[in-house]
Amino acid sequence: MKKILLVEDDPNLGMLLQDYLQLKGKFEIVLCVDGEEGLRAFNKQNFDLCILDVMMPKKDGFALGKEIRKMNESVPIIFATAKAMMEDKASAYDLGGDDYITKPFRIEELLLRINALLKRASVKEVKPVEPVQSQFQIGNYTFDYTTQMIQHNGQQQKLSTKEAELLQLLCLKQNAVLTREEALLSIWHDDNYFNGRSMDVFLSKLRKYLKEDPKVEILNVHGKGYKLLVN
Repeated sequence: MKKILLVEDDPNLGMLLQDYLQLKGKFEIVLCVDGEEGLRAFNKQNFDLCILDVMMPKKDGFALGKEIRKMNESVPIIFATAKAMMEDKASAYDLGGDDYITKPFRIEELLLRINALLKRASVKEVKPVEPVQSQFQIGNYTFDYTTQMIQHNGQQQKLSTKEAELLQLLCLKQNAVLTREEALLSIWHDDNYFNGRSMDVFLSKLRKYLKEDPKVEILNVHGKGYKLLVN
């Protein structure tokens, strides 16, 4: 039985989700009412997935998610919030979240997302790891995917996980087209509209990080995707 950490400060919604997911999903649900309690639970137990409300007292969901990511890089995290701004969705993925669901939502939809993330996680566990290039020269920049660091003229820029994953894909296809669908499915596992908008935010950040070398460009290829061009 898969164990899920559910952190939700609304007691009625929390108990409703707990009962439904235990009954329909046959999961073991550990319910916590604020971020601090959620962090204590994560420190004491092993979880297969986390569902974190964003707006909570003591420690909000984003802060909790950041702490969880420091301890575990692979456990799937779903952020749930009434805030639907694109910046909030970008923040969720930037912090290492795997999915984002906006309140109010149908519990059936949440269950579908949970099952999809758990299925992907199980595939990753059994799939043999193939060596992938992690160090790149991008014009006058050096990029280390493992440390998520860009260096240029003695200056360092730390990237978020999603930024590093996106830049690695661009580097692996340097001077060739990285399709939008390929990038979204590889990093976000879903090529929906909201994930696409989030990716646009990260591309803008990468362009800013690489702007000091005029020979380096990230181009939009109309109708196809993007190209990391190094002259």
